[in-house]
Amino acid sequence: MTSENRNMILAVVLSMLVLIAWQYFSGIPEMEKQRQIAQQNQQTQQQNPAAPGAAPAPGTTAPVTAPAAPKALSRAEALALAPRVAIDTPRVTGSVSLKGGRLDDLSLKDYRETVDPSSPIIVLLSPSGGPNPFYSEFGWVAASGANVKLPNSDTVWTASAGAKLGLNAPLVLTFDNGEGLTFRRTISVDENYMFHVKDEVANAGANPVSLHPFALVSRHGTPHTLGYYILHEGLIGVTSEAGLHEIKYKDIAEKKSETFPSTGGWLGITDKYWAATVIPDPQQKVQARFSAAQLGNDLSYQTDFLGDAVTVAPGASATTDGRLFAGAKEVRVVDGYQSTYNIDRFDLLIDWGWFYFITKPLFLVIDWIYKGVGNFGVAILIVTVLLKGLFFPLANKSYASMAKMKAVQPEIQALRERYGDDRVKLQQEMMEIYKKEKINPVSGCLPILIQIPVFFALYKVLFVTIEMRHAPFFGWIRDLSAPDPTTLFNLFGVIPWDPSQVPVIGHFLMLGVWPIIMGITMWMQMKLNPAPPDPTQKAIFDWMPLIFTFMLASFASGLVIYWAWNNTLSVIQQSIIMRKNGVKIELWDNIRDTFRRKKAKET
Repeated sequence: MTSENRNMILAVVLSMLVLIAWQYFSGIPEMEKQRQIAQQNQQTQQQNPAAPGAAPAPGTTAPVTAPAAPKALSRAEALALAPRVAIDTPRVTGSVSLKGGRLDDLSLKDYRETVDPSSPIIVLLSPSGGPNPFYSEFGWVAASGANVKLPNSDTVWTASAGAKLGLNAPLVLTFDNGEGLTFRRTISVDENYMFHVKDEVANAGANPVSLHPFALVSRHGTPHTLGYYILHEGLIGVTSEAGLHEIKYKDIAEKKSETFPSTGGWLGITDKYWAATVIPDPQQKVQARFSAAQLGNDLSYQTDFLGDAVTVAPGASATTDGRLFAGAKEVRVVDGYQSTYNIDRFDLLIDWGWFYFITKPLFLVIDWIYKGVGNFGVAILIVTVLLKGLFFPLANKSYASMAKMKAVQPEIQALRERYGDDRVKLQQEMMEIYKKEKINPVSGCLPILIQIPVFFALYKVLFVTIEMRHAPFFGWIRDLSAPDPTTLFNLFGVIPWDPSQVPVIGHFLMLGVWPIIMGITMWMQMKLNPAPPDPTQKAIFDWMPLIFTFMLASFASGLVIYWAWNNTLSVIQQSIIMRKNGVKIELWDNIRDTFRRKKAKET
C-alpha cells in the first residue's frame, strides 16, 4: 500500500467515523421526526391538562403547579376561563390573563409551522387547562410562618377599561387584599420578545410585612422533543455560582429539584427555536430552582427564582423588577438583550455547542454575507470560498506534497521490486526519497481533516439557528435546514409515491438531487488520483462516494450543498496545484478508464 493511498484511506475512515456518529445521533432521529410531530398533534387533542394553579405555599419557595383538571379543554375554552387583556405588537399577539396576572397566551407573528405561508403561526405560551400549558408568572410569597393574604394564581386583578398591552402601551393591573396591602403590576413589552414586569406593594396597615419576590416559567406535561444528541431541549439557565445549566426533562424528573444561589442570571425552558426565560435584576440575589412535580398522570416542569425578603414598613412601599423573554431565539435579538440588560451569558440560550468559538463566528460571517446577497445558500457558497482561501497555504502545501508523491511513484515501484519482502529496508529507502524530495507522507489527509470541524460547525449553524429555519435556496430547496425533499426513487416527483413510507428502509430511500450531486463531486475527487493497485483499496474507493451519498441524504440540504461545492473547489484547486508541479492530471483518464473497464467486462 503506498503512503498516498494509506493517507487517503486514513482520511476517509476518519471522515466516515465522524459522519457515522452524526448519523447515529442526528440522522436516525430524523426518521422519527414526522412520527413525533403526528403524536404531538394527537396529544394536543387528547391531553388531560392541569387546572389553574392553587394558592402559593408559604415559605421560601416559589409557587408550585396544581393538580390536574378532570376534563381536557380546547385552547379556546381554556382561554375563555378567565378575563383577558390583549397583547398586540408587530411581532407577537396574545393576551394576559387577569386571573393570576399570568402571561400565558402568546403567538409569534413572524414564524409559521411549515414553509407554507398560509400555515398557522407558532403558538409559544398556552394557558393552564388547555393543551400543552406553558406560561410565566410573577408575584410575591410571604416569609415562612407569616399569615398574609397575597395575590395568587386564582386572584382576579383589575385593569382599566379598554386596556391593551402593546408597544409604548404598558398594562397596569391592581389588587387590594382588603388588609392594608395594595398591589400594582405594570407589564410592558418591547418591539421583539422582552416583557418587563414591575411589581409594587404599598403597606397601609399597622404592621411591617416581609415578602419575597418570585418569577417562574411552568410547563405542564412532558413535551415531545426532537431527540437529537447535539441539541438541548428542556430546562436551561445561567447562575453566577454554577454557570450554564442544561437539564433534560428526564433528568429533572428523576432529581425532582435542584436549587442554586445566584446574583442575577436567568433561567427558563427552551425548545429548538423558541424559549421562555425569567430574568431577575443583574444585581439581585436569588435562589434559582429547576424542578419537576407529579401532575395528574403526567409531570409539570418549572424554573423559578426567589429573591431575598423585602420588608415593607407601615406607610411605605416596595418595588421589584423582573423580565420575561418569550419568543424566537434570534441571534441578533438574544445578543442585543445580553448587552442591553447586562444578562449574564444570555447568548448561551442558543445551543452553540462545544465548538462555540467556531460555530458562532461562522454564523456571524454567513449572516453578514446574507445581508448583502439576500440568500443564505449563496452566503454558504461564498463562505466556502473564503474558507478555502483561509486554508489555502496549508492545502497548497498538502496538495503539492501529494503531487510530488505522484512524481516519485516510479522510484517507489522500483524499490518495491528491488527489495521484495524486506519491508524494513523498503521503508528506509522510501523515507530517504521522501526526505530528499521534501515530501510529507501524512500530508495527504490534511485537507479532509481540516474540513471536519468546519463541517461540524456548519452543521450546528444550520441545525440550531432560527435564521436558517425555512431559509430557501433556489428551485425546490425551500428550507436549507431540512433535507433535500426530492428523491430518485419516485423520479424526483414524477411518480406520485412517497418512498419514505416504506417500512425500515424508507428513510434511506429519500435520496435527493443535491445528495446525488455531492456524490458525483466526491467520485470525481476520488478519480483525480490513480486507482490503487490493491483490489481491496480500490473497492473501498469505488464504493465510498455511494456510501457518503446515502449517509448525507438525511442531512440538512444546506450542508450537502456546502459539501458538494467544497468538493468541486477541491478538485479545481488540486488540479491547478498538480499542473503547477508538473504532474499529469489523471481525472478524465481515470473516468474514461472506469467506463472502458465496464464496457470490457460486458463484452
